[in-house]
Amino acid sequence: MLAATTAAVRRAGERMLKRYSTESRASSLTELVAAIQANDAAVVDLLRPELAEIRPQARWLDDEHGSGPLDSGEWWLVDPVGGNMNAVQGMTDWNIGVSLVRDGRPVLAVVHFPLFDEMFTATEGGGAFLNGVRLRVSDKTSLDGALAGTGQAQPGQGPEMADRVGTSYSAMAKQALYVRISVPVTHQLAQVAAGRMDLHWQNDNVRAHASGVLLVQEAGGVVTDLDGKPWELTSREYLAAAPGVHAAALEVLA
Repeated sequence: MLAATTAAVRRAGERMLKRYSTESRASSLTELVAAIQANDAAVVDLLRPELAEIRPQARWLDDEHGSGPLDSGEWWLVDPVGGNMNAVQGMTDWNIGVSLVRDGRPVLAVVHFPLFDEMFTATEGGGAFLNGVRLRVSDKTSLDGALAGTGQAQPGQGPEMADRVGTSYSAMAKQALYVRISVPVTHQLAQVAAGRMDLHWQNDNVRAHASGVLLVQEAGGVVTDLDGKPWELTSREYLAAAPGVHAAALEVLA
């Protein structure tokens, strides 16, 4: 199943590469939204029938900003173009993310960065891999050398969320070596899984993050809510980190 899913996601990536240009610019919000929707549709039109063939019993969700519980059984959770805003503005941080969730927990994840030919994969209990090479989170043990990150789960969340993000950024920036704020969230989670970053926290949790969460977990990372309880699909907030810095980061963010 993983091989077939990976192949389908790779084909979706090839389709997006034909649409993408570093010269792309939207001149208005209307154009921006239209371009985002067109990219999403191009990926969904390819992936939906292919994933349905791979796992006919699994239901489908491509609501990248959706949150909350799911009915029992299997679900394909698809973020057609994570970082779509970046893609339509000609920037390079975008990906295609797919996870299979079974009874509320991710059991398979594929996150593909077509521009860099990087294919991140994970299965529950089977480890996380980048282009077939096993991943391991970093061995950092102190925040003073840590690269941390956060971002917005969804746009237009209003002043209260902006204040929460700003407060948590300020607290972490006083302790970590460097803190970046960027999207897509799955990009940062993949970097944590690869050991390129040491931690990522999120003041919001949407179901499309499940693919990145599984990557971190299967690479040996720790993912909890900000109270230290194990991450769940319905967790309000979360921290994904290398084991050696998780406790210290949680104390900063609590």
